[in-house]
Amino acid sequence: MNDDAPVALISGCSTGIGRALAMELAARNWRVFATARKPAAVEDLKRLNIETTALDVTDEKSISDCVNSVIVKAGRIDMLINNAGLLLIGPLVELETSELRREFETNVIGLAALTRAIAPHMIKKRKGKIVNISSVSGVLPTPFAGAYCSTKAAVTAFSDSLRMELAPFGIQVITVQPGGIESKLAFNADKELERFKKTPYGPIQDFIVARANSSQEKATPVKDFARKLVDKLVREKSPNFIRLGKGSALLPFVARLPRAFSDALLSKKFGLNRL
Repeated sequence: MNDDAPVALISGCSTGIGRALAMELAARNWRVFATARKPAAVEDLKRLNIETTALDVTDEKSISDCVNSVIVKAGRIDMLINNAGLLLIGPLVELETSELRREFETNVIGLAALTRAIAPHMIKKRKGKIVNISSVSGVLPTPFAGAYCSTKAAVTAFSDSLRMELAPFGIQVITVQPGGIESKLAFNADKELERFKKTPYGPIQDFIVARANSSQEKATPVKDFARKLVDKLVREKSPNFIRLGKGSALLPFVARLPRAFSDALLSKKFGLNRL
């Protein structure tokens, strides 16, 4: 292992964006620590000279153990990529409070907790990059994904404040808003949606399922996304704000339209006009 190689810690590497970013950075001779709640999910990455460790961003002890382990092994963390996340689908009034808590604990509170654990090490060196994976879904909230959209809007706002607060210490905070990227997030979100058939939204159940899978329609290949994103992240000065992938320009454009128009457009797209 090259002790001079820059060090990256990435959360949520079992599938999708996190895994692809770990592979892309390792291919560029970074020392990468790929993490997942279940270590077995990233075990195969070791063959690519990627180091792995357990990390549950909703568990403070897991965060502490992970960060301490990386610091002991590598001596520093040059880049943190906060990627771990969940996609919760369903009408907001039909979601359990426990489900909402889990969504926010993973997507927002966990991100903040991991950042808090790593920031002191970067501040001490007065250098580092914190990359927060948000989403264009946080720019244009849609029916049946309100919980997820809310967390991603929160990540963007959190990142904006964090960027200003950490700039005096030489730390860059980069907000990434992907569009539709190949991922298993939708596959996992598609589970248990049958329960909404017994709610007032039952007549448009198919639209709820369609929303769970909409990001995967002609989605950008995750390897292409990772390559283009890493191109920007490894620059000495990265952009503060990055949008990439299918719909990453269209959705923000729709969000700028008059609210009554975008509401009507989305209501029709997701079947709410049929109720």
